[in-house]
Amino acid sequence: MSKKNIVVFASGSGSNALNLIHYFNSSETAVVNAVFTNNKNAGVISKAIENRVAVQRFNKIDFYETTQVIDWVEIYNPDLIVLAGFLWLVPPSFIEHFEGKIINLHPSLLPKFGGKGMYGKNVHQAVLESHETETGITIHKVNKEYDKGEILCQAKFSIESNDDINHIESKIHDLEFFHLPKTIETILAK
Repeated sequence: MSKKNIVVFASGSGSNALNLIHYFNSSETAVVNAVFTNNKNAGVISKAIENRVAVQRFNKIDFYETTQVIDWVEIYNPDLIVLAGFLWLVPPSFIEHFEGKIINLHPSLLPKFGGKGMYGKNVHQAVLESHETETGITIHKVNKEYDKGEILCQAKFSIESNDDINHIESKIHDLEFFHLPKTIETILAK
């Protein structure tokens, strides 16, 4: 059985992309064969290169005004496109082209704390300010609205009285690193 192809989109440090690269390097299921980024200074670039994964940088014109990014992604024949810390709204043309093949990792229990500007520490700050008793992650299909697609997986933990943003962020990363690869395996097994 041949391995399935995963393309990862990331805008930042790439900790989840790196986790996926390492996880699937020792898996029979799939391989991460490309990382796409909209940030020329993203940490994910060096992490991908160090692990011999192709990197493609793109800008707003490539993504929103042309089919360039679609054409580049097609080269990798993706079975799944994973948004892992990717901060731009995906254009309808891209979603339509890769219908049903795009998932997103979000650091809260959607539908709470989703939407534009809700990423990273912004989410954790909002969770704390709202005096939530629990938080977690959501892995969902991507549609034309920020964080509104069908939920595929949620994992949560209770917020302790001494938890600050850094504690929450660390616990979120633990959930992401464990659940994202497992969810991807389940999707690709179907």
